[in-house]
Amino acid sequence: MIIEVIKTDITEFELDAIVNAANTSLLGGGGVDGAIHRKGGKKILEECITIRNRQGGCKVGEAVITTAGNLPCKFVIHTVGPVWNGENPKTNTLLANCYQNSLEIAFNYNIETIAFPNISTGIYHFPKLKAAEIALKTIKNFKNIESFKRIILVCFDEENLTIYNNLIKQNI
Repeated sequence: MIIEVIKTDITEFELDAIVNAANTSLLGGGGVDGAIHRKGGKKILEECITIRNRQGGCKVGEAVITTAGNLPCKFVIHTVGPVWNGENPKTNTLLANCYQNSLEIAFNYNIETIAFPNISTGIYHFPKLKAAEIALKTIKNFKNIESFKRIILVCFDEENLTIYNNLIKQNI
């Protein structure tokens, strides 16, 4: 299993799955969520509406899966990150749960290649360094990590890219 860190457009990957930093309504929004819904087309939105009608959306820290619509991947795993409101162990746990629950869904669907965005570090204002530490530790400690051939951490900006690369060099 290889963890890669790159700066690119997550919607361009021909992988088994990409992860969407969604909101609780699952109806699309800004940032990566909006890009995935725009490029994926109405099939993703239709499946999100079905999920929302069945369970009322997606709670913070949880994850759900849909097909990928017009995207080059097979699936989109939607997870809702926490909004940063200052240092709080519960907030850290919720962010870790985003990665944990996304990986569990991927494992259950026999997904071997997956790409994650920088969950909660945009408009939710989670500190980028703390978010990267949580992401890497959660991924590396996932009980079935050996089932993945490739995990890609897709960075939106140079700052996140540098943070992840530095943490990986430090073996975090």
